[in-house]
Amino acid sequence: MNASNTQELCTPGAETRGQPKSPGKSVASLLNQAMRELAAQPNALFIGQGVEYPGVATYRDLEGIPMEQRLEWPVAENLQLGACIGLSLQGYLPISIFPRCDFLLLALDQLVNHLEKLEEMSRGQYKPKVIVRTKVGSKWPLDAGPQHTNDHAEAFRLMLTNVSVVQIASKDDIIPAYRQALESPRSSLVIEAL
Repeated sequence: MNASNTQELCTPGAETRGQPKSPGKSVASLLNQAMRELAAQPNALFIGQGVEYPGVATYRDLEGIPMEQRLEWPVAENLQLGACIGLSLQGYLPISIFPRCDFLLLALDQLVNHLEKLEEMSRGQYKPKVIVRTKVGSKWPLDAGPQHTNDHAEAFRLMLTNVSVVQIASKDDIIPAYRQALESPRSSLVIEAL
């Protein structure tokens, strides 16, 4: 697909127009619902820091997901995404979780030079599908600092044309964004900017 298709997929709120909103549901409960929907796929694996052990904000979103679908990973972001690409080529649906958007920068080689280009480099022989999940850290009520609070969505959109970049800006976009990522034949980078 071309960049214009990626841009269309990234329009905040576009996926929810005409659909009922989520009154009364918290962001946390909607994220947990979205992760449970992904986990319903028998080949889904959740990989990253804080997927098996508490300590990062994304841990609580995985409540109710069986431990056999979670793989705790060391702080080795490039290796993590590379392993997810390999797992996808073996029939798994990796959900590669980076607790902060800033941390994903350490996996840019795998994201931009491999996940983005592998289908083209292999002349269509390999079509990896990975769902990359990340968050923009909050600055309120506690500012997590300049290495944990940046939103790199626009930079990713400029670098990626074969990986959909989806930014969640409202709680009403959570479920549609992850459903879109699941249903898409391509890989997706989902950035939670809530």
